[in-house]
Amino acid sequence: MALFVAAGVAWKLAHPPTKRDEEIPYYSTATHAVAVRASELIDRYSCKDCHSLWTTHNMFQFVPAPMLDGIGSLRSEQWLYDYLSAPNPQAILKTRLKPKYRMPSYAAMPEPDRRVLASYLSSLRVKNWYLDQTRKLEQDKLTGSSTAAN
Repeated sequence: MALFVAAGVAWKLAHPPTKRDEEIPYYSTATHAVAVRASELIDRYSCKDCHSLWTTHNMFQFVPAPMLDGIGSLRSEQWLYDYLSAPNPQAILKTRLKPKYRMPSYAAMPEPDRRVLASYLSSLRVKNWYLDQTRKLEQDKLTGSSTAAN
C-alpha cells in the first residue's frame, strides 16, 4: 500500500497541475433572466433525469444521454429549437438508446418555453481548448464508440 502512495506522490510531483487543468471548460452566455427561466423549465421537465448539466445529474437515474454542458458550441439555437419541436427527435438525431431512454418529443411544450430552452441550451458553451473532447464525448454517447477515451 505504501508503494502505491509513494508512486502517486512521485507522479504528482513530476506532473504538477497546470492552470488549464484547474480551469472549468464550460460556461454560459445566457442572460440572468433566461438562465432563471430555463432552470425552472429544466426542473419542470426533469431534463436532469437523463442529462447532466454543470456536471450534475440525477444520481438515481442512469441514462447514457449526452451531457448538456457545451451543447451550444455543438448546435445552433435554431437547431435546438427544431429538435425540441420535432414530433420525433430521433428523425433529426439518430440514437443508439433503447426506446424507453430516447429523447421524448417536446413538440407539445408551449412554444415560448421551447424558445427559452433553445436559447439557454445554445448559450452553454465550451472553451476552445476543450471543444474536441466535448465533441468526442457527445459522439460516444450517441454511438457507443470509444472515441472519448482516445
